Amino acid sequence: MFIVFACSYAISAAQEFPSEIFHEGKVILSTEDTIKGQIKYNLQNDLIEVITGNVVQTLTARKIVSFTIFDKTVDMYRTFYSVPFNREPNYKVPMLFEVLFEGKLSLLARETLIEVTVPQYSYYYRGPYNNSRKRLSYDYYFLPQKGNFTKYNLKKFELFDLMKDREPQIKQYIKKNSLKIDSRRDLIRIVSYYNSLIGG
Repeated sequence: MFIVFACSYAISAAQEFPSEIFHEGKVILSTEDTIKGQIKYNLQNDLIEVITGNVVQTLTARKIVSFTIFDKTVDMYRTFYSVPFNREPNYKVPMLFEVLFEGKLSLLARETLIEVTVPQYSYYYRGPYNNSRKRLSYDYYFLPQKGNFTKYNLKKFELFDLMKDREPQIKQYIKKNSLKIDSRRDLIRIVSYYNSLIGG
């Protein structure tokens, strides 16, 4: 009984990350063709794998316009676009970005899996020890309708500078709703509210 319980606990404790599994979805190619199937994305290498029937295709960001998946880990649809991005001065390459909010000021993100060390206490060893685990980390980007990508480094002055035409209302909205400027969910709310103010 103990062995069965221990195994079931280990399985339930294991976390599935979205980039490590396949999702139902569809891809729009640069040729304007559409492919439906199981999709697994890799933002670090800017490519996706698509399974249709028994065929597995690997598509780079250069061949993709966008793709949408239903992510079972969060029970929602997610959309990604291939967007030319300046990795180096005067050199743009297509990269994959998730669209968190689309409007006159859009919010996009790229996720990565990082290793974090968590201090814990063991009664068995009678002392503290460090445990490593993975967690999702996000880089956020703003894209106005007329303008260039701006990477958001989670600084208040950056956010207010982007929304300076409505800065007093944004500050009041953040304070009233106790929003955090480094929270994915709260950032979406802030950008949504800003676009409502400017008719976006």
